[in-house]
Amino acid sequence: MTQLETIRNFSIIAHIDHGKSTLADRFLQMSGAVPEREMREQFLDSMDLERERGITIKAQTVRIHHRGTDGTVYHLNLIDTPGHVDFGYEVSRSLYACEGALLLVDAAQGIEAQTLANALLAVEADLELVPVINKIDLPSAEPERVAEEVESLIGLPAEDCLMISAKTGEGVDELLAAIIERVPSPKGDVRAPLRALVFDSHYDQYRGVVTNVRIMDGTLGTGDSLVLMASKTEVSADEVGVYTPLPRSVATLGPGEVGYLVPGLKSVAEAKVGDTVTTRARGADEPLPGYKEPHPVVFCGMYPAEGQDYSELRDALERLHVNDASFTWEPETSGALGFGFRVGFLGLLHMEIIRERLEREYEVTIVATAPTVEYQVLTAGGDQLVIDNPSLLEPGFEEIREPYVEATFLLPAEYLGTVLELCQGRRGVQTKLDYVSEDRVELDYHMPLAEIITDFFDVLKSRTRGYASFDYEPLGYRPGDLARVDILLNGEPVDAFSSIVPKDRAYRYGRRMVEKLRELIPRQLFDVPIQAAQGGRIIARETVKARRKDVLAKCYGGDVTRKRKLLEKQKEGKKRMRSIGRVEVPQEAFISALRIDRD
Repeated sequence: MTQLETIRNFSIIAHIDHGKSTLADRFLQMSGAVPEREMREQFLDSMDLERERGITIKAQTVRIHHRGTDGTVYHLNLIDTPGHVDFGYEVSRSLYACEGALLLVDAAQGIEAQTLANALLAVEADLELVPVINKIDLPSAEPERVAEEVESLIGLPAEDCLMISAKTGEGVDELLAAIIERVPSPKGDVRAPLRALVFDSHYDQYRGVVTNVRIMDGTLGTGDSLVLMASKTEVSADEVGVYTPLPRSVATLGPGEVGYLVPGLKSVAEAKVGDTVTTRARGADEPLPGYKEPHPVVFCGMYPAEGQDYSELRDALERLHVNDASFTWEPETSGALGFGFRVGFLGLLHMEIIRERLEREYEVTIVATAPTVEYQVLTAGGDQLVIDNPSLLEPGFEEIREPYVEATFLLPAEYLGTVLELCQGRRGVQTKLDYVSEDRVELDYHMPLAEIITDFFDVLKSRTRGYASFDYEPLGYRPGDLARVDILLNGEPVDAFSSIVPKDRAYRYGRRMVEKLRELIPRQLFDVPIQAAQGGRIIARETVKARRKDVLAKCYGGDVTRKRKLLEKQKEGKKRMRSIGRVEVPQEAFISALRIDRD
């Protein structure tokens, strides 16, 4: 066990691409934790997706040894946290395992929306914040201006900001000294019953579930009989260890220490993030505060591109769920797309990551329906239903409520007009507008989540040339003036194209969908009407005209009544065919039409 006075537990909080993983690399390199020949960029990001996108998806941890100016060897536990809004709960649990946090800000871009959101999480967790201005080696760096932003937005004195370049290593030694000096050592009672916080877990194909834990009180040793308090699962400590950064087993972990526990479980769903580990024999009375179940906010249908691949998709979802318990899935059937699954995600980025992992790691080709949110519906009979699929919304409901979020924007003042216009067009209500500096604006809006999950982020980036950043927090549910729009092909509703939209936009949505489908659906041997319906009323229509066989080709002259007879016969045949004919919709038409909101 390590002395409490020599331990420092800290995390790095930053916006995407502000140099968090690069700084972690520099710490590993300068402390000698990783030999030079084994060093690589983004060392703590082990997934291919993390490397390609330049983001952290799973929180990592590593123990670094650093000798202070007084000659004492300090044990620095770096807990690397995800930066994206979708993983906000994981960030909050990782911060709870720390006593301090490095607030990393880009010297060229300044404070971004997610930096601000995560800084507020750190303040709520009562952490000691150390402001760090990174990338001072860039030609466009303005560290003094950014330090003033830190003071005006977060309230940390500008003179306390440390100037570094994680890429070149400049100022990193001084940063390590500041961590030892400013971040308080942890507290804990070695004689108290064990209480350990699970702040992350992943699946290892050889050892099963591996959980990352922070010991708050008591000791955790190999072979101990344990209980996970939230799930009430009884396990045993098959192995206990620390990351240096490679896993190294130890006999015991004491108060304040961060390490890993192998509890012999087969699914990460049994070892939930935020759970408390205690001993079976002398267990703690109360779990650690702050635990909550991850709740999906974005839903979409996932169907195999080929019907016979259904079982492969099911197996892929089962295997991926073993490693990531934060998404939910259940079987559903679509008249248009066949058998598939309704999958729930923490956010849009989470959805893209899951879809990409399914296609890349499990080689399953997927057709995904347009993403939707969860609605609360009050029926005429007084019942309250929760629906995540537009096709389940029955007519005649009393009230429908949709989730709202508080969106925070940070942007250059020159783009203020275009962002205000964008938010107003997405049913946003402005709540705050502050000038952080002469040319930077902080903007707050209350907006429906449904307006954000389709193409909002892409439109914002394109309209502001990538200079605006935004972050959002859930606000709860509010009533909305919404309606369900159905698309009918040949009189039959296609559930995959159903959508819940504001009533004043129903006609525009229906018109765009029928026009798009008219271009995509190939001509049949009979006319195919494509209709958009709202509450049983047709609001838009297009027709795919029939292919026409020239039945008069062999008529050379003669009486016109003979020609008319042949045409009437053809017309009767087409009418009968239309009544029994089934419209063939190619897979490409579904994929293109379901992306209508992004076009």
